[in-house]
Amino acid sequence: MIQLLGIKSNCDIDIRQKFSIVASRLEHSLKSIKNIIGSVVILSTCNRTEVYLDSDLEGEQLINSLFEVLNWDKNLIDNTFYIKDKDAVKHLMEVSCGFHSKIVGEDQILGQIKTAYESAIKAGSVNGKLHRLFQYAVTCGKKFKYTCEIYKIPVSIPSIAVREAKIRNVRSCMIIGFGQIGKLVLKYLNQLDIERIYIVVRDLNKVSFEVKKDLKIKAITFKERRHYYKDVECIFSCTSAPHEIIQPEELPKKEFVIFDLAVPRDVNLNVGKLINVKLYDIDSISKIDEKNKNKRKEHMKKYKYIVQEYTDEFTKWQSICELSPEIQKIKKYGTKISERRIKTFINKRHTKDNEKLVRTMIESTAKAYINRAIDVLKEEKIKGNEEECIKIINRIFCNDNIK
Repeated sequence: MIQLLGIKSNCDIDIRQKFSIVASRLEHSLKSIKNIIGSVVILSTCNRTEVYLDSDLEGEQLINSLFEVLNWDKNLIDNTFYIKDKDAVKHLMEVSCGFHSKIVGEDQILGQIKTAYESAIKAGSVNGKLHRLFQYAVTCGKKFKYTCEIYKIPVSIPSIAVREAKIRNVRSCMIIGFGQIGKLVLKYLNQLDIERIYIVVRDLNKVSFEVKKDLKIKAITFKERRHYYKDVECIFSCTSAPHEIIQPEELPKKEFVIFDLAVPRDVNLNVGKLINVKLYDIDSISKIDEKNKNKRKEHMKKYKYIVQEYTDEFTKWQSICELSPEIQKIKKYGTKISERRIKTFINKRHTKDNEKLVRTMIESTAKAYINRAIDVLKEEKIKGNEEECIKIINRIFCNDNIK
């Protein structure tokens, strides 16, 4: 059964980070859940942690098992939501289209869903149903993106942060962490008249030659970053570290605007109490551009039918899959009947009238099914169910498309 345990969207960042699964622990978490509970894909981003499962466990039993495996605090269980079957499927389709994002309609989520799916494949934690579900979700998100054309009303956490930096006339910046979010920040900064950008990474090889050859950009190591704080007016921190990396005592006494784009937090909250520092976290950034967000919401509603379309398609596929054991039985029965007659034909193939023998064999094969259908029809007539039975038998046998 497809099920989902997720963190409620109204939880603030302090709660969300208690459920966050950092990249370094993801593979271990996936394998642990697979071994104990069932097939799993974990979608863990700065705004959400959602665990998609196909498991025989369900309800309270599944939730408790998941909290134990992931070492989550059960006192926080009220901050989670649990849904299953079609509701869970529909939720994922909505997520892939950006309906549940902090910045509604942002398309980063589609890449994050792909990454979550690929991580589960790598860990060997995903089965046939979840394979198909996430393939449908990615296709749904792509169709929504290009049909809805929501990108014509651009807004995302990195773009809002950079726009706020522009309003503050920032001329020099530091980007700590150069993953997907860090690269987006650089993309938006490059559209502004920024004089100097420092990119902080643990491994300088992670910054491409194309980026390094830009004269206004300097790549520095994580250990070097503190020496350059004095040279910047703005810091964008977006690492996947499980702990805080910026403390108040390490910052020079000068004006800063700092955007903490990470979950768990990169920046100690006391940094925001410094007189000369303006600190934004994910939640405060997402509240900045309400006008554009409302415009996107209204536009997206017109294309909600795409979510329903893919939800229904997956549900149909899943229903047909549930018939698989019965289909295999029918095929096995057909093979049994044909093998019997092939054996008879081999034994009698030297008869004088081969045409008559072939006709007899083919007719007896057809009769094997027809006689069984007649027996079932008689049984259902006695039970008073003959009308539905006649409809099904007519669809099977009285069909001009039979080849």
